Amino acid sequence: MNLTLGFPEPVRQRILANRTGLAGAIARFEEWMANPDSPVRAIRHQPARAGEFVDIPDALAPALRESLTARGIGRLYSHQAEAFAHASGGRNVVIVTPTASGKTLCYNLPVLNRLIAEPGARAMYLFPTKALSEDQLQEFQSAVDAMGSELRAFTYDGDTPQDARRAIRERANVVLTNPDMLHAGILPHHTKWAKAFENLRYVIIDELHYYRGVFGSHLANVLRRLKRVCEFYGSSPQFICCSATIANPKELAEALTGINFELVDRNGAPSGEKYVVFYNPPVVNRALGIRRSYLNESRRIARELLDRGQQTLVFANSRLATELLLTYLKDDHPGVRGYRGGYLPKERREIERKLRDGEIRAVVATNALELGIDIGSLDAVVMAGYPGTIASTWQRAGRAGRRQSAALAVLVASSAPLDQYIIEHPEYFFERPPEHAHINPDNLEILINHLKCAAFELPIREGERFGPHDTAELCRFLADLKFLHHSGGAWHWTSDTYPADAVSLRAVSSDNFVVVDITGDHRVIAEVSFSNALTTLHEKAIYLHEARQYQVERFDYEGRKAYVRQVDSDYFTDGIDYTQVKELDEFEARAYGGAKAAHGEVRLNRQVVGFKKVKFYTMENIGAGNLSMPEQEMHTTAFWLHFPEAFLARFADLSPAEKQNGLVG
Repeated sequence: MNLTLGFPEPVRQRILANRTGLAGAIARFEEWMANPDSPVRAIRHQPARAGEFVDIPDALAPALRESLTARGIGRLYSHQAEAFAHASGGRNVVIVTPTASGKTLCYNLPVLNRLIAEPGARAMYLFPTKALSEDQLQEFQSAVDAMGSELRAFTYDGDTPQDARRAIRERANVVLTNPDMLHAGILPHHTKWAKAFENLRYVIIDELHYYRGVFGSHLANVLRRLKRVCEFYGSSPQFICCSATIANPKELAEALTGINFELVDRNGAPSGEKYVVFYNPPVVNRALGIRRSYLNESRRIARELLDRGQQTLVFANSRLATELLLTYLKDDHPGVRGYRGGYLPKERREIERKLRDGEIRAVVATNALELGIDIGSLDAVVMAGYPGTIASTWQRAGRAGRRQSAALAVLVASSAPLDQYIIEHPEYFFERPPEHAHINPDNLEILINHLKCAAFELPIREGERFGPHDTAELCRFLADLKFLHHSGGAWHWTSDTYPADAVSLRAVSSDNFVVVDITGDHRVIAEVSFSNALTTLHEKAIYLHEARQYQVERFDYEGRKAYVRQVDSDYFTDGIDYTQVKELDEFEARAYGGAKAAHGEVRLNRQVVGFKKVKFYTMENIGAGNLSMPEQEMHTTAFWLHFPEAFLARFADLSPAEKQNGLVG
């Protein structure tokens, strides 16, 4: 299907009149689309929209009003004023507007206004990453400096020096942190934070949409513990949440916090025009349905944009794809940089700054740059592969044209079935709302671990509820395991363990491996998560970092280190892992004809058993090796489907890859 979503004639004429720069690139896409066999499957033009402004509210403190004027802000966007009104009225509020719509002021204004009126008040800001905390600290400090105020704000995370932590606990009006630090570094030590909790007036949760699935389910329990500690110290903070566009922001905010919210979702910010292009790489073998590599096509499009002088951000969906695209683009433009989890914090901050200042003209990134870190005004975004959700696609596309300028976003489809469906049915993407974000904080595996943490922090009183399950029954269970004992009308922690250390909010294991370059002086160049380390840092692996190749010479599993040496390799390695799932217990099941859907307990066993050697550019498999890495085992709950043998026999001629594509896309 070739869906032509062209431009209004005045726009078309303006583009054709200026064939250089971004306009020229857009004109080129439109020319391609004129061909019935064009790889351009759709072009959607979003016209610029004017802002909706309101006067600065009278309730704003004079010093804060003057600071806004000093920063060139004479009026507020309508959604900023609406959020301020709700917050000033004592209501919890969730704001959902597009990227670069000024959401930061939605929470900074009420917080600053309260701190001016009540100098002893405190606020806590939660961000999903350290980079966002640092970014927003600078924004908050700019507002404070413009007021000439002595209000103090600090980040508090794993990188905060020990000698600074006491001063922050005692002096900070605003603490900017992340859920992991709140979980393991603040709540278990609440007695050291007594003054802060007694005076806590606001809790800010930014990037609300990020907290879905397991991470969101963990955060909901961390917030239950936070509210419990606040109640102990006599405070009841308001919550302000900000989110990119999702289908259910109010529902998600209420599920995370257990309280009611007001929704602000009418965007008052102006925006520049945007062009969204859907590109499907050409077929090179019709008999087999093989298309050109989506990575090579993404490289070609990004290279043309760079040749036209456009500052460009390229998104890839994995660490490996990011490093491959970076390697290819550096052949054309050596100044291109990479950005992903695993790069050291100092390296990432440097890339953010240089991208914001225009010193770097292109970056290839994972979803690490999908969040709202200020990287300035970009001309174009190229997405190498569909991110998996409509919401993430719009979030990435929103990284271009952040400051009201025209922008281009190009989605390049991979050969995966889901990518192919989206790219060939653009109306599905453009006409549907973004997905819902779901959490399950009452999953017993998650809840009971946080109940342990809650008991460590404060005794659990008889009749107290922690989630919807029978809390007393869970406490008795933990008492049988010698974690708790009952005394004086409450359940007390008795184990000599530190329960927060055993709970990772984001992954099965919280242990990271460090990568040590031994080419010259020994130096740490990266960190790799536990799950990725086994497939990327095994001995003989080629580890890719900033388009440089390093061979792993020694993998220290116990010490969580990999020792690498820089090499000049024409291939990279790709780990081969095997996962086995065994059903242990069936909680519930339903029959559908001859099929059955079930939910229950399972055991997962995963082991990395080998690796492939893959040649750069051609992706030719040029060798392999066997490995015997430590097996990982996990018990969890799962949902599964059983199909009758007669049904499965209909697909006997399909390859394993085709069957998997049919099931998971």
